Amino acid sequence: MNRRLLAVAGILAAVALLFAAAIAANPALLIAGYETTTVEAVDGETGESLATVEVRVADGLAKQYVGLSETDELDDDEGMLFVHDEPGERAYVMRGMSFGLDIVFVAPDGTVTEIHEAAPDSDARYRGTGRYVLEVPRGWSDRNGVAPGDRLVFELG
Repeated sequence: MNRRLLAVAGILAAVALLFAAAIAANPALLIAGYETTTVEAVDGETGESLATVEVRVADGLAKQYVGLSETDELDDDEGMLFVHDEPGERAYVMRGMSFGLDIVFVAPDGTVTEIHEAAPDSDARYRGTGRYVLEVPRGWSDRNGVAPGDRLVFELG
Protein backbone atom coordinates (compact mmCIF):
# COMPACT_ATOMS: atom_id res chain seq x y z
CA MET A 1 0.00 0.00 0.00
CA ASN A 2 2.79 2.46 0.86
CA ARG A 3 4.48 1.78 -2.48
CA ARG A 4 1.25 2.57 -4.30
CA LEU A 5 0.86 5.84 -2.40
CA LEU A 6 4.46 6.77 -3.13
CA ALA A 7 3.98 5.97 -6.82
CA VAL A 8 0.80 8.08 -7.00
CA ALA A 9 2.51 10.92 -5.12
CA GLY A 10 5.44 10.74 -7.55
CA ILE A 11 3.14 10.84 -10.56
CA LEU A 12 1.22 13.81 -9.13
CA ALA A 13 4.49 15.64 -8.40
CA ALA A 14 5.68 15.02 -11.97
CA VAL A 15 2.37 16.29 -13.41
CA ALA A 16 2.58 19.39 -11.18
CA LEU A 17 6.12 20.10 -12.37
CA LEU A 18 5.11 19.70 -16.02
CA PHE A 19 2.13 22.03 -15.47
CA ALA A 20 4.34 24.61 -13.73
CA ALA A 21 6.88 24.43 -16.59
CA ALA A 22 4.12 24.87 -19.18
CA ILE A 23 2.74 27.91 -17.34
CA ALA A 24 6.23 29.40 -16.98
CA ALA A 25 6.82 28.96 -20.73
CA ASN A 26 3.39 30.34 -21.70
CA PRO A 27 1.55 32.29 -18.97
CA ALA A 28 -1.33 32.87 -21.40
CA LEU A 29 -2.47 29.33 -20.50
CA LEU A 30 -3.81 30.80 -17.23
CA ILE A 31 -6.13 33.17 -19.06
CA ALA A 32 -9.65 31.96 -19.76
CA GLY A 33 -10.70 35.00 -21.77
CA TYR A 34 -10.91 38.76 -21.89
CA GLU A 35 -13.85 41.06 -21.48
CA THR A 36 -13.98 43.75 -24.13
CA THR A 37 -15.14 47.34 -24.15
CA THR A 38 -15.06 50.42 -26.36
CA VAL A 39 -12.74 53.29 -25.42
CA GLU A 40 -13.49 56.73 -26.82
CA ALA A 41 -10.80 59.42 -26.87
CA VAL A 42 -12.31 62.87 -26.31
CA ASP A 43 -10.63 66.27 -26.71
CA GLY A 44 -9.94 67.63 -23.22
CA GLU A 45 -10.99 71.19 -24.14
CA THR A 46 -13.84 70.84 -26.64
CA GLY A 47 -15.29 67.44 -25.72
CA GLU A 48 -15.10 66.48 -29.41
CA SER A 49 -14.70 62.77 -30.13
CA LEU A 50 -11.24 62.05 -31.51
CA ALA A 51 -11.29 58.26 -31.97
CA THR A 52 -12.68 54.99 -30.68
CA VAL A 53 -10.92 51.71 -30.16
CA GLU A 54 -12.16 48.23 -29.23
CA VAL A 55 -10.06 46.84 -26.40
CA ARG A 56 -9.50 43.67 -24.45
CA VAL A 57 -9.55 44.39 -20.72
CA ALA A 58 -6.51 43.19 -18.75
CA ASP A 59 -7.88 43.37 -15.22
CA GLY A 60 -5.91 40.67 -13.42
CA LEU A 61 -2.26 39.92 -12.78
CA ALA A 62 -1.96 37.09 -15.34
CA LYS A 63 -3.66 39.14 -18.07
CA GLN A 64 -1.50 42.15 -17.28
CA TYR A 65 1.70 40.09 -17.30
CA VAL A 66 0.91 38.54 -20.69
CA GLY A 67 -0.52 41.78 -22.10
CA LEU A 68 -0.33 41.81 -25.88
CA SER A 69 2.81 39.65 -26.05
CA GLU A 70 0.78 36.69 -27.40
CA THR A 71 -0.79 38.90 -30.11
CA ASP A 72 0.69 38.86 -33.61
CA GLU A 73 -0.81 42.17 -34.75
CA LEU A 74 -3.47 44.76 -33.99
CA ASP A 75 -5.86 46.47 -36.37
CA ASP A 76 -5.84 50.29 -36.19
CA ASP A 77 -8.99 50.23 -34.05
CA GLU A 78 -7.88 47.51 -31.57
CA GLY A 79 -6.00 47.61 -28.30
CA MET A 80 -5.77 46.55 -24.68
CA LEU A 81 -6.84 48.44 -21.56
CA PHE A 82 -4.93 47.58 -18.39
CA VAL A 83 -6.99 48.19 -15.25
CA HIS A 84 -5.07 48.55 -11.99
CA ASP A 85 -6.66 48.54 -8.53
CA GLU A 86 -5.11 51.86 -7.54
CA PRO A 87 -3.56 54.81 -9.35
CA GLY A 88 0.23 54.97 -9.19
CA GLU A 89 3.55 55.14 -10.95
CA ARG A 90 3.76 52.44 -13.63
CA ALA A 91 6.45 51.08 -15.93
CA TYR A 92 5.60 49.05 -19.03
CA VAL A 93 7.99 47.03 -21.20
CA MET A 94 7.77 45.63 -24.73
CA ARG A 95 8.96 42.12 -23.80
CA GLY A 96 8.45 39.77 -26.74
CA MET A 97 6.44 42.27 -28.79
CA SER A 98 6.77 42.02 -32.57
CA PHE A 99 5.14 45.40 -33.30
CA GLY A 100 5.27 48.91 -31.82
CA LEU A 101 2.65 50.41 -29.54
CA ASP A 102 1.48 53.69 -28.11
CA ILE A 103 1.38 53.31 -24.34
CA VAL A 104 -1.16 55.76 -22.95
CA PHE A 105 -1.23 56.35 -19.17
CA VAL A 106 -4.60 57.46 -17.81
CA ALA A 107 -5.66 58.96 -14.46
CA PRO A 108 -8.65 57.55 -12.52
CA ASP A 109 -10.90 60.29 -14.00
CA GLY A 110 -9.93 59.28 -17.57
CA THR A 111 -7.45 62.11 -18.21
CA VAL A 112 -4.47 61.13 -20.36
CA THR A 113 -1.31 61.83 -18.33
CA GLU A 114 1.48 60.51 -20.58
CA ILE A 115 1.91 58.90 -24.01
CA HIS A 116 4.94 56.92 -25.21
CA GLU A 117 5.62 55.55 -28.70
CA ALA A 118 7.21 52.21 -27.81
CA ALA A 119 9.51 50.25 -30.10
CA PRO A 120 8.96 46.49 -30.54
CA ASP A 121 10.90 44.03 -28.36
CA SER A 122 12.71 46.81 -26.52
CA ASP A 123 14.31 46.61 -23.08
CA ALA A 124 13.24 50.21 -22.39
CA ARG A 125 10.83 50.93 -19.56
CA TYR A 126 8.02 53.31 -20.47
CA ARG A 127 6.95 55.15 -17.32
CA GLY A 128 3.86 57.10 -16.42
CA THR A 129 1.23 57.71 -13.78
CA GLY A 130 -2.32 56.42 -13.79
CA ARG A 131 -4.85 53.79 -12.87
CA TYR A 132 -5.36 52.71 -16.47
CA VAL A 133 -2.98 52.10 -19.35
CA LEU A 134 -4.18 51.88 -22.94
CA GLU A 135 -2.02 50.08 -25.50
CA VAL A 136 -2.85 50.74 -29.15
CA PRO A 137 -0.92 50.44 -32.44
CA ARG A 138 2.12 52.74 -32.59
CA GLY A 139 1.20 56.15 -34.01
CA TRP A 140 -2.50 55.86 -33.07
CA SER A 141 -2.30 58.87 -30.75
CA ASP A 142 -0.69 61.12 -33.38
CA ARG A 143 -3.04 59.96 -36.15
CA ASN A 144 -6.07 60.76 -33.99
CA GLY A 145 -4.76 63.92 -32.28
CA VAL A 146 -4.79 62.33 -28.80
CA ALA A 147 -2.49 64.11 -26.33
CA PRO A 148 -2.01 64.50 -22.56
CA GLY A 149 -4.97 66.40 -21.14
CA ASP A 150 -7.47 64.64 -23.41
CA ARG A 151 -9.81 62.09 -21.86
CA LEU A 152 -10.64 58.45 -22.40
CA VAL A 153 -14.23 57.40 -21.84
CA PHE A 154 -15.17 53.74 -21.27
CA GLU A 155 -17.35 51.45 -19.21
CA LEU A 156 -16.12 48.41 -17.37
CA GLY A 157 -18.29 45.42 -16.55
